[in-house]
Parts: sequence; C-alpha cells; structure tokens
Amino acid sequence: ACGELHGLNGAELVVGIVLGHEFEQRLCEAAFPGIRERGWHHATLTAFASPIVAGRMLGLGWEQIQHAIGISASRHATLGAVTAGKLTMMKNTVDPMATQSGVIAALLAEKGYTGPEHIVDGKEGLVHCFGPEWKLEILTDGLGDSWRITQCGMKAYPTEALTHAPISCVLDLMKDNDLTADQVEKVHIRSLARAADILADPSKYDPRSKETADHSLPYVIAAAVAERQVTPLQFTDEKIMDPTIRAQLNKVEVVADPEIEKLFPELQRVIVTIKTTDGRKLTKQVDYPKGDPRNPLTDREVEEKFDALAEPVVGVAGLQPIKDACWELEKQSSITALMELTRARS
Repeated sequence: ACGELHGLNGAELVVGIVLGHEFEQRLCEAAFPGIRERGWHHATLTAFASPIVAGRMLGLGWEQIQHAIGISASRHATLGAVTAGKLTMMKNTVDPMATQSGVIAALLAEKGYTGPEHIVDGKEGLVHCFGPEWKLEILTDGLGDSWRITQCGMKAYPTEALTHAPISCVLDLMKDNDLTADQVEKVHIRSLARAADILADPSKYDPRSKETADHSLPYVIAAAVAERQVTPLQFTDEKIMDPTIRAQLNKVEVVADPEIEKLFPELQRVIVTIKTTDGRKLTKQVDYPKGDPRNPLTDREVEEKFDALAEPVVGVAGLQPIKDACWELEKQSSITALMELTRARS
C-alpha cells in the first residue's frame, strides 16, 4: 500500500520484503526464550518490524522511522490466546492487524507525529516488560552481510508450521506401504512439547472450523491418512465434518519427546510410527520438513501451491500473468500494475 502510494517499482518492493523478513526474524532470535514461549503471539513483533518496512517505502528518514516503531509497538501487543484451544477468525487476522498498525504509524510519523524512542530497550519497553533475557546484539550483528530471508521456509501445506514434518512422515508411510485408512490402527507422533501442547489439546480432536482444523495435529494427520493429501481442499466445512476423516482423529497420539526438544530449532525432528491392523509398526523420522531451506519446494511446487490458493480469487486466466510478474518482480515498473493483477475476479 505504501509503495503504491508513492508509485514505487518492483525492485523497491523486493527491498521492503527483505527488510520485513530481516527485522522480524532478528527480533525473534533475540528473545530467550522465544516470544511465543512467553505466551505472546509473534504478531507482537510484527508491530515492531512493519513500521520499518512502511517507513522505507514512504521514504522516511531514520528519526521518523524510529518514531513510527514507537507509535506502532506501543499500541499493539498480541496475546498467544489467539492460537490456543478453539481457534477463531482472529488467528488469521492478528498479523495483518499488526502490519496495518505499522502502516498507520509510518503515515503518522510522516506527518510529524512522535512516539517513544526507546520502545525496545527503555524503561517499560519491550525488554523490560517481556523479559527475562534478550540478546539485543543479534538485532545488528552482521546486518547487511547476509540476509535472514534466505533462511526462511515456505509452507508445503496450508497448516501450522510444526504440523509439516508429521504430515510428511505420514504421507510417505501411507504411500510407500500402500496403506488405506482402514488398515491404520494408531498413529504415534513424538515431537516438541509445544506441538503436543498447542496442536493436540482436547479441542484439536474435535475441530469445527478451518481455523482450528489447520492448527490441529490430529486433524491434519487424519486427513493425510484418509485422503493421502493435505491441501486447501481438506479445509472446507464439508471436509472438516467428513465422517471418514473424523473417524481417524482418535487414532492420533502426540507425545512430547525431551530429546527432540534439545534439537530445536536447528532440527524440527519428529518420529512417527503407524501401527497397522495386522500388527506391523512402520516408523519414519523427519528432521526438516518439505519447504525448509534445506529441503526447499521446487519452482513447480511453488507454482502449484499458488494456483491452488489463487484460482478461486483471480480465476484460471488470471494465474499466469501474476506468476510471470512475480518471477521477475525486480523488473516490474509499477507496484500498482502488479496489484491490479491480483484483484478478485467475480
């Protein structure tokens, strides 16, 4: 939006995308333990990063961007409750709202509005209030020498990130052994404590909405067992209540493994064992899921994911022009022209 306002080109948009990834990821890395482990949602940090991006796109000076960060961050903190228990539409909205906060803050700073300058390290700022330990040097060490965006994954499935490795295991075991759902007696998953806690609590065994289903480890595994795929098609209201999928839910058991916990975040290890009705135990371990930088999606897989998500919005005819523009984003003369391609078609 800020880029369109100032008539910027694709190369400037690339800069904004890189900056957003850089500063939010550094903020995540600087917290010990992580912000999510303290009971807060990561959108809290988006409110610090988004005004940097918006300010850059608006051409603000560093002092104005400093004020924009203070304006945005002082009014937007997001509790982790949005992704705990039964999930609602707010689960999908807190990040856009935090981004909106950054845009509004940058527009205010552009007009001379001021915000607290030490919102990160000052009295009753981020470090003071969120404790217990931060390593703020991470925010600037090696800044500009390498880029965090190259360390980011791209989701292979439309689900919470910690479900991806278990999904990969189950899909492989089902396909490699040519299993059907009625041959599966139990799916035992050893994973992180966080996955067992927030993705397999009792509410996740009875999802009634897309928001809960795509953050439910039992549901996504049930879908993988029943349909051998986990795509947007598995998250319609009809699919969520499908008797065949729901019959698999109570077959899924998730336990926290202390040894796996020690390996995170370097590895996202999971160990999955499927017990079949004829007594076989089939086990697979995955250390990093499809979409991780060490196991990236191919260009074709990226395009297939885009098509599945975008076709209902822009139609079949609208897909290729957007893909062509995105593959050569830095050469686009106008952000506005690109955004016009993404407009919903009736």
